[in-house]
Amino acid sequence: MSVLEIRDVTKAFGATKAVDSFNLTVGDGELVCLLGPSGSGKSTLLRMIGGFETPTSGHVAIDGEDVTRVPPEKRPTGMVFQSHALWTHMNVFKNLAFGLKLRRLPEAEIKRRVEAVLELVGLAGYGHRATNQLSGGQQQRVALARSLVLEPKILLLDEPFASLDQHLRERLREEVRDIQQRLKITTLFVTHGQDEALALADRIVVMRDGRTEQAAAPDVVYREPATPFVAGFIGTMNLVEGAVANGTFTHSGFTVPLPVGDGTATLAVRPEALEIVAVNGGGMAKIHRVTDYGTHAIVDIELPDGTRLKSMTSEARDWSHGQPIDLKPRAFAAYRDNAAIHRSN
Repeated sequence: MSVLEIRDVTKAFGATKAVDSFNLTVGDGELVCLLGPSGSGKSTLLRMIGGFETPTSGHVAIDGEDVTRVPPEKRPTGMVFQSHALWTHMNVFKNLAFGLKLRRLPEAEIKRRVEAVLELVGLAGYGHRATNQLSGGQQQRVALARSLVLEPKILLLDEPFASLDQHLRERLREEVRDIQQRLKITTLFVTHGQDEALALADRIVVMRDGRTEQAAAPDVVYREPATPFVAGFIGTMNLVEGAVANGTFTHSGFTVPLPVGDGTATLAVRPEALEIVAVNGGGMAKIHRVTDYGTHAIVDIELPDGTRLKSMTSEARDWSHGQPIDLKPRAFAAYRDNAAIHRSN
């Protein structure tokens, strides 16, 4: 059952379209990550779902009801912003209780809800604290709790961990995922961090220039990127443009069998799928640099025309700078006209 439906939504600021004829349906209890670079339209889209922006055209529906022009306070949504947006003149309890008081709930119900949600986010007993006495991670938990205490049908998260350090980001995203699954609340999470999206999402929507490049499960987006943009944006990818003739792709001595029609193509190979083959004589490429990460090594490779590729290996090899090698991709994809034309697994 779909809880959220976005139909042909466009948002224009003057001549610039931040979101362009966008369509998406989100199922009950689903966590969808809107992923893309800065300026891709993901935060603007989230703000239109929450009612903080009005679409230039198109419709937003929640549970089948058109809410396109319904103000934020009358929508069944809760929004957590990148900046915590907490009221510093109120303690934690009052920050959480404010929205409930506007709804004229009884004091006993407000107290019950606030205490329950503080326990849910790991801040039981913090109600009396001033918000400026909290750490960044605790403030973000309060911001999350302030949305959850309203018991929204849809939770909207706009890069909520962007200002936090890496370790704290990882811990909080695990907590958010646990809370989301426990409550079974439909959630949209905006991020430009691919690791965050891969770790959190049931489905990732990769956005570019206000449009969808690909919408699929995280493993599909990673293993079968629909376009060269997605291939280059998700994870590390070797992207090489070359010519295809007589079933062979060629770029500066790098050749790969490719059973497609003649023309140009972009080859995409993950570092873990690019095998280095040692040679006794002259190879078609050479080792440029090896970076040892303990569990694996990243090998930078240089083709004759200066093109750089990366290979990832778990083997302890005594590679040396300038050593000639050959390359053998174990799996790859090929693209033409912004679409996949061949995949080899």
